[in-house]
Amino acid sequence: MIRFEHVSKRYPDGTTAVDDLSFEVKAGELVTLVGPSGCGKTTTMKMVNRLIEPTGGRVYLDGQDIAGIEPVKLRRRIGYVIQQVGLFPHKTILENTATVPALLGWKKAEARQRAAELLELVGLDPGTFGSRYPDQLSGGQQQRVGVARALAADPPVLLMDEPFGAVDPVVRERLQNEFLDLQERLGKTVLFVTHDIEEAVRLGDRIAVYGAGRIEQFDTPATVLGAPATPYVAGFVGSDRGLKRLSVTAIEPSDLARPVTLGPADPAPSAGARLRAAAADWAVVLDADGALHGWVTADELAASTGTVGDHVRPVAARAWVGSSLKDALAAMLQDDAGWIPVMEGPRFAGVLTPARLHTALRRSVNTAAADSLPVAPASATSASEAAGRSTS
Repeated sequence: MIRFEHVSKRYPDGTTAVDDLSFEVKAGELVTLVGPSGCGKTTTMKMVNRLIEPTGGRVYLDGQDIAGIEPVKLRRRIGYVIQQVGLFPHKTILENTATVPALLGWKKAEARQRAAELLELVGLDPGTFGSRYPDQLSGGQQQRVGVARALAADPPVLLMDEPFGAVDPVVRERLQNEFLDLQERLGKTVLFVTHDIEEAVRLGDRIAVYGAGRIEQFDTPATVLGAPATPYVAGFVGSDRGLKRLSVTAIEPSDLARPVTLGPADPAPSAGARLRAAAADWAVVLDADGALHGWVTADELAASTGTVGDHVRPVAARAWVGSSLKDALAAMLQDDAGWIPVMEGPRFAGVLTPARLHTALRRSVNTAAADSLPVAPASATSASEAAGRSTS
């Protein structure tokens, strides 16, 4: 959908903002551009909608060289969200959201209907917020309006420049979650600029890690964290990249331990004997359909004449196949447990223990290292070598 071919941006004073950049963003993909201030990531993004013109190379949008597209028409095909939001203070929220459809010649009623639908989509009731003005909204609410406005004409491409950087951490995480849910439904092609590696990892299908005007590594979050391509990338993602990797490593069935399972109607004495024979201190209790009822201890069963169901303890936390190791670990710590049950749909799949979690993380690291490919242009220098060509 977006392709850069040997793109450079050099200013008259000799500053090189972007140097021989080549990469591609696939249709429906969310790519995060991450790096320190002045590394060229915003310059890269602004060349897509021709707010900045390259001095060399070509940028293509859906196979078309954007140099041949009139800039205003190009920008109306691309949603653009910035940190400062940029809402018109004299217009209502509904009018702000309807801006682009109005510019495209939509009838007023159609533009307002589209704006109302999008405000609903981003979690703002148009009946409540539509008639308000930007200064009557919180920072997080204004940012949602900015996203809604960018989506108003249903553009295939979104450019997002530090869109959540001006809000507090709690609101920022909520906006990130909401945007991920929105992206899953809409499947836009997104170029997302951030200086925060955790945000880049959380949001990106792939990450472009910038040095000084060049991409040092362009790969999945798991690979960037598990197999940094250069010392620069390793330093940028941080020594705690193993912890960050928890958030991008999904639980797989092969990661799980299979404990002894019992039925709630099983006689307690025979169930206790079964646990002793297996040298197990506890068991998971499942019904005939594989749904989780809870767990029991061997000691309780040994001293009972009833059924297993008489002694079931509820499970306060659980995880699901496909959810992240980070979420599972957080639930495990919250429940102060040495294991957490993992479900696959409504059925019990196994348990995740600290040892199994570590094995899953190592599996993910080894897979990333095996799959890692050099993606920076062959002519690219390292960030340290390019330090003399820093950008503004």
